[in-house]
This record gives sequence, C-alpha cells and structure tokens, in this order.
Amino acid sequence: MTKQNSAETKERLLAAAAATVRTEGYAGTSARTIAKAAECNSALVFYHFGGVDQLLLAALDRSSEERMKAHSAAVADARTLEELVEAATGIYRADIEGGHITLFSELVGASIARPELRAEIVARAEPWIAFVEETLDRVIGGSPLARLMPPRDLAYAAITFYLGVNLFTHLDADRTRTDALFDLAGRVAPRARLLTLRLPRRRDG
Repeated sequence: MTKQNSAETKERLLAAAAATVRTEGYAGTSARTIAKAAECNSALVFYHFGGVDQLLLAALDRSSEERMKAHSAAVADARTLEELVEAATGIYRADIEGGHITLFSELVGASIARPELRAEIVARAEPWIAFVEETLDRVIGGSPLARLMPPRDLAYAAITFYLGVNLFTHLDADRTRTDALFDLAGRVAPRARLLTLRLPRRRDG
C-alpha cells in the first residue's frame, strides 16, 4: 500500500466512521459497518487506528477541529449578549444539520458502559468549555451578570445544555420545542442588557 493510498484509506475510514455513528449510533457501529461504508477491508480499521474506539475518537478530533474553526469565526464579531445568542442559534442549527454534535453525544453515552472512554471524552470536552468561557468573558466579562454567573460556570452549563438539547432533538422530531428555547433566549437577551454593562474599575486609595 503506497503512502497516498494509505492516506486516502484513512480519510475514507474517518468519514465513514463519523457517518456511521450519526446514522446507526454507537451500538450499531463496528469495524464491519465502518469498513462497508468506506468500501474497504475491516482489518484496515485496526491497521490504521488500532480499533473502533480509537477510530471514532480520531473522527471526533477531525470534526472538532473543523467545528472549532467555524464556530470561532461565527462568534468573532459578537459584542453583545444578543449577538452572541444569535450566533449560538446559528451554530446549533449548523451542528444539528451536519450531525457534528451527534458524534460527541454518542461517545459520551458509550463512556457510561466503557469507562476507558471517559478520560478521552473529558480531555476533548475541555477545549470547548474553554472556548465558550473565553467567548463569554469577552462579551460579558466585568459585568454584573459575570459576577452573578461566572463565565466558567456558564460555559460548563452551556456545554451540558447543548448535549441535552441534541439528545432531545431525537424525541422532538420537528424541533419546535428546542427551537423555542433559542427563541426564548433571543427575547431574554435584550432585557438582560443592563446586567451585561461593564462596571467601572475601582480606584485604589
């Protein structure tokens, strides 16, 4: 197998792994189902990645890298809570349509029965918590709202909420309830404007 063929095979396996988890769930994902989608021998899953879980984690890393770039750009211009909520709504809809968050959610669920996955998932969640925290700190840092609800705590709550919303979309087929939550946030954000005004710095002495 040439280096080019090997790289192409790995790319096909990564894409097939992500697609299979999104359509079949973790329980329905195996070396055989991934290899079938990638149109290659299932032994190549182990040859290139060492196993199914390692391949799924690599697929998650690829998805996270792509999403981080896109989401960083999406929130870069947000300067108010209203703008941040609007950006977050767009991110949510893009992630649902693209199935990105499903891959992460499925692995989180799998880690309940497979403890060896927990540390891997926690390590991959941390950059997202940091990203949300940094974004919130940029928008509301130094305000009464930030003192009442520190960006770090809000970031953790946001990630937890986001995973829960994704899971609920499987029950809420037309997404009316989950869309209503973002609509509510959009209506509340302008009313919280006073809480997001930065407080003047205290003068020493």
